[in-house]
Amino acid sequence: MSIYIGNLSYEATAEDITDIFSEYGTVKRVQLPTDRETGRPRGFGFIEMSSDEEESAAIEALDGAEWMGRDLRVNKAKPREERPASGGWGGNRRGGNGGGGGRDRRF
Repeated sequence: MSIYIGNLSYEATAEDITDIFSEYGTVKRVQLPTDRETGRPRGFGFIEMSSDEEESAAIEALDGAEWMGRDLRVNKAKPREERPASGGWGGNRRGGNGGGGGRDRRF
């Protein structure tokens, strides 16, 4: 099982989160996703602890708690949903040639 932690301060580090969650048991892993373009934290993360009991205790204690000026959202992580494969830019699927009038530039 994994824990989702949302509404994190962008200043929070994996070490900060480990310190907070270690009060409820052994933290095995902390993952803080970053934005691909900017490299900045995305404001959420995932935590794995040694047992379901430790994770449940951490969720109960920390969900809604104020930390680093933000109210945390802490709950069991849901499995990632598969997204349909996209073919490029997606979006507009109009038929027709999509051309637009104008005069012939050869003359």
